[in-house]
Amino acid sequence: MPDQRSLILDKIRHNGAFDVVVVGGGINGIGVFRELALQGLKVLLVERSDFCSGCSAAPSRMIHGGLRYLENGEFGLVQESLRERDALLANAPHMVRPLPTTIPIRTVFSGLMNGAAGFLGLSEAPSSRGALAIKAGLALYDWTTRKRRVLPRHKFRGARTTFAQWPALDPKLRFSATYYDAWISYPERLLLDAGRLAPDSLALNRAQITRAGSAFELTDMTTDERFPVSAKAIVNATGAWIDSAIARLDASEKPLAPLVEGTKGSHLILDNEPLYQALGGHMIFFENADGRICIMFPYLGKVLVGSTDIRVSEASRVRCEPAEADYILAAARLVFPAIPVHASDVVFTYSGIRPLPKSDHAFTGRISRGHSVHRIAGDIPQFCMIGGKWTTFRAFAEQAADAVLAKLGRERLCGTLTMPIGGGLGFPGDPASLAADLAGEFALSGDRAAYLVDRYGSGARDIALFCVGRPDDIRLDGRTETTAAEIVYLIRHEFVTCLSDLVLRRTSLAICGDISMATIERIADALAAERGWSDRQRVGEVQSLVVELDTYHGVSQEMLDQRTISGAEDEGQRQGPHEPDVHQRQLPRRGARSRRLQ
Repeated sequence: MPDQRSLILDKIRHNGAFDVVVVGGGINGIGVFRELALQGLKVLLVERSDFCSGCSAAPSRMIHGGLRYLENGEFGLVQESLRERDALLANAPHMVRPLPTTIPIRTVFSGLMNGAAGFLGLSEAPSSRGALAIKAGLALYDWTTRKRRVLPRHKFRGARTTFAQWPALDPKLRFSATYYDAWISYPERLLLDAGRLAPDSLALNRAQITRAGSAFELTDMTTDERFPVSAKAIVNATGAWIDSAIARLDASEKPLAPLVEGTKGSHLILDNEPLYQALGGHMIFFENADGRICIMFPYLGKVLVGSTDIRVSEASRVRCEPAEADYILAAARLVFPAIPVHASDVVFTYSGIRPLPKSDHAFTGRISRGHSVHRIAGDIPQFCMIGGKWTTFRAFAEQAADAVLAKLGRERLCGTLTMPIGGGLGFPGDPASLAADLAGEFALSGDRAAYLVDRYGSGARDIALFCVGRPDDIRLDGRTETTAAEIVYLIRHEFVTCLSDLVLRRTSLAICGDISMATIERIADALAAERGWSDRQRVGEVQSLVVELDTYHGVSQEMLDQRTISGAEDEGQRQGPHEPDVHQRQLPRRGARSRRLQ
């Protein structure tokens, strides 16, 4: 039976004429692909690596209104971000969940003058924010959503109440404030249903497109086969690579200056039980010693801490360097000084380049996180998507799609603000009931059923139905609920081309520190069997993944081997069924239960 990708290539062989070609399969590219396809256009999305494998694979996992953007006077961006946050809470409730966010406060008056100066454009440097400045910002944040409130208003606390709830916080604190935003559990999975919604449009990874006279040439990078392709418009959604892509797409008019510049953001995933418990289900949104805002929150049973914001001179694949890891670990110790935090707690690192608009700001925190569409005229116009962030991807995609529709003289057929995404369609208000139904129908353990609902939402039944009765429906090892049969489902339905697609993006095995040499070998066995790989190809894939994990994610061969041993031990000490937390629904840490939001 031909795989997904072969079927797509066959369609392009027979008819390579499209209304629009979208170049770049990150969140912006996938978003505009979805928007345009839903308007009845025939669209081709081309990604040279894997979908959501660049900057889109390295977000802070937050879906937020951008409280700190108020200091820059970006009220429109904050308003748009809050609207999109609330839409994602409704459209993708299986992945986007409320996150109480607490700000530790050391002073009363700090930041008032600097905040005003920053708002007026008179100051670049950050400064400490005191209680009054934070109170004013949170009041404005609440006011923005006053007519459509879906999350609680903010709350202020004095020192006594603060330490009663978080006794391990820095004892120098005088106040704390809590407001609500949201987090996303599996961002790479968010838009995998675009093809289902518009079957005439095609998305292809591991491919590249270049200008060839009055048309284009598509290259399948797995075989080097080439296909002629035509389009009436191009959307350049290549992020930090936009400026180099413009030349490759051979626009008739070149920009006089670069459109984007990048800043590098790195994050750590920590396995530290005392720190996880100390957070109490909250994100801590805090200032590091240099004034940069950092975050720390419970993420799928671990602790996510970030991030850096470092200017880079050119776009390339990046990693979290030792100095950045030291910076982030020092930030974590600043918040909870009594809790030991060591480099050995790090189970995964990741880093990406934010494709920000070109800016003269000296302090990177002042560079706008807004978005715009830059049109380059020509016989085939090119629409460049500049900036953007995860929270506002839909609004940005809508803006870019409307520009393309206007140029092509096409009407918008539908809006997407209230359209469910993937497993958010038909997702119940009580996910525990869906898990219970799955457990009863397919004779699953409570853990397995809760895991499927947490990961796939209302699509969990499809995976359970595929896996039931298969001899390979057994967990990869004692560290995870992921089964070999589930891996086969992903290979057949989710555009998988190589081992890293599965380990780094289709599953959370790597980012949660659950990947081991044993699981890598088992996943490689499944992929080799599905793709008909030779032993040499299979070994090469394993070796390539091990190098990638070590080079870009801080996961060494030694760590992988040790996890194989501990995974086998965990299998022998398996805990009984658990009740998933109905608020944040994070999968429990081994031997611990999820914390209820407070």
